[in-house]
Amino acid sequence: MRITRRDLMQAAAATALAGSAGNAAAAETAGAIRVGLLTVKTGPLASGGIDMERALVMYLKERDNDLAGRKVELIVADTAGVPATARTKTQELVERNNVHCLIGPLAAFEALAIDDYIRLTKTPTLSVAAAEDMTQRHPNPWFVRATSTSAQCAHPMADYCSRELKFKRMITLADDIAYGQEMCAGFQRVFEENGGKIIQKLFPPLTVPDYGAVVTNLKTDADGIFLGLAGSNGFRFLRQFVEYGMKDKLQPVGGMTALDEAVLRNMGDEALGIVTACWYSAELDNPLNRQFAPAFRQEFKYDAGFYAASTYVEAAVLEAALKAVSGKVEDNDAFMAALRATNVDTVRGPVRFDEFGNVVGNVYIRKVERKDGRLVNSVIKTYPDVSQFWTYDSKQFLASPVYSRDFPPAKNLEK
Repeated sequence: MRITRRDLMQAAAATALAGSAGNAAAAETAGAIRVGLLTVKTGPLASGGIDMERALVMYLKERDNDLAGRKVELIVADTAGVPATARTKTQELVERNNVHCLIGPLAAFEALAIDDYIRLTKTPTLSVAAAEDMTQRHPNPWFVRATSTSAQCAHPMADYCSRELKFKRMITLADDIAYGQEMCAGFQRVFEENGGKIIQKLFPPLTVPDYGAVVTNLKTDADGIFLGLAGSNGFRFLRQFVEYGMKDKLQPVGGMTALDEAVLRNMGDEALGIVTACWYSAELDNPLNRQFAPAFRQEFKYDAGFYAASTYVEAAVLEAALKAVSGKVEDNDAFMAALRATNVDTVRGPVRFDEFGNVVGNVYIRKVERKDGRLVNSVIKTYPDVSQFWTYDSKQFLASPVYSRDFPPAKNLEK
């Protein structure tokens, strides 16, 4: 008898679902809500992954590990930023550790690797990863994202570059992963529609050991370069960019993670004046962030950035949803509905979700400045209530292919 891949997937799903049923019974007995964190503690994305864990532990500790009247047990898994490992760790958290929900993973390619599994097992997932299509053309009903899609902050960054900075010709550069590709595509689309030209697109590997060859091949007749780099790669690229004297020829601007606070603490004056776009800054002046940001800095001796804020925000969404269902996390359907109906103030500002489970929230344009002897991302402009669809009609947006290296095709690439 021939066993197909579909047979194997159905068998795995049956096993996992049986385990999920056992999970509920076990949880009723134990009384604790088990939360699995998928993060990255090794590899080029580790600096962000460690911040994810630190902030989530901090959120829970501030509440004595109690949400909605129930104790919370946090189980942390290191995916190493590898899709296959992310899937294995997800299975372990669901089937061995009997978690009720997941927070994470970090990277878009990791989220795509576990997409079918969390659908099959109906595991509520509060994601940090920016994988576009999981809240667009192929929405996952067990997935919410309170951070952003890859391009959600790149759209307003392109608008700012064209309208405020008056850039006409730009280069885009990002890690050659789904996150970087989608971010640059969104930037390109808005920049070109605003009358600008993308004259060069570059996608070095995520683990490139040296950016020298990339830097020396940059076209210098552009106004600026958009950086869609993650983890420590933003710091590594900019260090060589400055060493080769390119900052005087091209003005760098960045996406959400290129000059994250975790990167800034390793940088010097070369970062001053660089503008980036993100849904968070440690400098945000709202009541919740005025408590979180100083507390994080006091605890860890550096400012909270994208990665730390991501899990702190997701934890706030989790707590709000748990309160809405009186802590009854075992009722998957009711709990998932509560997650998607959440409308809550967080350290990033107000958070609500669209019909696909993706956040609608503020995006901030930030500028690197020096404050009290350290580099910070000062907020210089706010784009309120930004949707993953920007200003586009959602139906028309979804009728096009997902953003990628090749879509939309660049209109003005030069050889």
